[in-house]
Formats: sequence, structure tokens, C-alpha cells
Amino acid sequence: MDALQNGELWILARVAAAMALGGVLGIERELGRHAAGLRTHMLIAGAAALIVGLGDVVAQHFTQEQYRDLLRIDPGRLIEAVVAAVGFVGAGAILRARGEQQVSGLTTASSLLMAAAIGIAAGLGHYLLALGASLLCVVVLAVFRRLERRMGTQDSPRNPR
Repeated sequence: MDALQNGELWILARVAAAMALGGVLGIERELGRHAAGLRTHMLIAGAAALIVGLGDVVAQHFTQEQYRDLLRIDPGRLIEAVVAAVGFVGAGAILRARGEQQVSGLTTASSLLMAAAIGIAAGLGHYLLALGASLLCVVVLAVFRRLERRMGTQDSPRNPR
């Protein structure tokens, strides 16, 4: 019953929604056989939602009488932390072949950042925004991939520029 009062079940619902919507991006990346696929996108979206949700719990905890004058809570810092952490993960997805000018993994790193942003939106309870962003990302990733293939401009090891 304490979990209901603290809003923990709502936070878990938001994490589940974020993971499902991050999974939409992950499935598209998985179908393209990219390094970061379904599980990675789901986990990043879920982690972002959980961190944002925990921000509510922390703020509620530290606004109690005995802490009110000691701490100032800034929920924006949690979002900054998510973006910074995903930046490190995204950097690991970006590769450059030795001696070549071609860089790969930028789209994967970008999709991981979008998964985090979708998780943040879901974590804040903005489900329509999270769903819309997920759908827009799938359009960009899937539809434009086909367009790039037709134009012969896709950046990939199979079809380098």
C-alpha cells in the first residue's frame, strides 16, 4: 500500500511505457542489423523514465519538514544527467575505420538519444508526446533508409560513400 502512496506503481507504469516506446525504435534498428537494437533502446528509454520518476520521489522526500531548508531540488538536473549518460553510450556506438574518413554509428547514437528523450517524456507522464516522437523516429529511420538506398547514398559498410 505504501507503493501506491509514493506513486511507485505510476512510476513503474511510466517506465513500462517508455520501454515499449523505446522498443519501437529498437525493433527498427534491429531489423537493420545495427549494433544497438531492441534491448539497448528499451533499457535506455526505461532508465531515462525511471531516473525522471525517481526525481519526483526524491523531491517529495526532501520537501518534508526537516529537509525543506537544507536542500533545493532541481529536476532539470536529472534530465541533464540522462542526456550526459546517453552521450557516453552514444559515443561508444560511433566508430571510425583506421585510415579512413568514413564514420559510422551516428544514426545509432542519435536513435539512443531519442530513446532517452522518449523515456524522459514518458517518465514525466507525457505519453502522447512520447508516442508521437517514437512514430516520427520510425518514419525517419525506416522510410528515409529506403530513400537513401534508392539514391545510393546510405552510409553503411555495405554501401560506403
